Amino acid sequence: MAKKRRETRETDGLLSAQEEVKANANVSQALKEAQQSVGGSARMSLLILVSIFACSASVMYLVYRNFPELPDDEMEKIKIPKDMDDAKALGTVLSKYKDTYYSQVLVAYFATYVFLQTFAIPGSIFLSILSGYLYPFPLALFLVCLCSGLGASFCYMLSYLVGRPMVYKYLTERAQKWSQQVDKHRDHLINYIIFLRITPFLPNWFINITSPVINVPLGVFFIGTFLGVAPPSFVAINAGTTLYKLTTAGEAVSWNSLAVLGVLAVLSILPVCFQKKLQQKLE
Repeated sequence: MAKKRRETRETDGLLSAQEEVKANANVSQALKEAQQSVGGSARMSLLILVSIFACSASVMYLVYRNFPELPDDEMEKIKIPKDMDDAKALGTVLSKYKDTYYSQVLVAYFATYVFLQTFAIPGSIFLSILSGYLYPFPLALFLVCLCSGLGASFCYMLSYLVGRPMVYKYLTERAQKWSQQVDKHRDHLINYIIFLRITPFLPNWFINITSPVINVPLGVFFIGTFLGVAPPSFVAINAGTTLYKLTTAGEAVSWNSLAVLGVLAVLSILPVCFQKKLQQKLE
């Protein structure tokens, strides 16, 4: 009986390995075939992407114009922060007006964060820190997670619509390697995405633009991102409560916070490990 179970496990393992090799070969073949025919489509995709960016920038301009009238010295501080000094200056102005113009400040913050995430523009880390200075912690955490999830999902959809040719042309090898990893974790994809969002193994922009190419479902992608960005955002938002003591964004991260993130990353994949061991015992 034990011998038969062992033979069954070996057969299942062999079939699983064969299916994985076949899936990887199919992905590799698809990427190679697409790579051979992306010349003109890559240029067209770039043109469409520029058009979408221009439309989005126009919406941001309308949001900016809808902002209450401010003195010139304060208006020049209303910009996307590039460093901690910019974030402090922006926080000073927004905190002064957020009670009187609550909805305008909130909408401007929300739109700017989503815009940065959608087009992978640096600066969202400063907005995450700033949220801890402007809003109560629960609202700040929900706001950052929602903006990150929506922005990453919009980036996903942009890649689905116009980014495939560029991924095929410039990121073929990396996309193929990640596709193999995704196939291995297909049954517990949410846990895997949460783990990737907590850890720095893959850049967020790479996850966003390659996910639609390797068939990561959008719903799973959004939920995994929403939950996965919560631990790093917790650290940034907590640092925002002492915004004026910070001189660089790196000071928001301490060894204690890194240890906490490491523990949470391990916890995110523990259910997967337990599930695999349980399946092995049942077999």
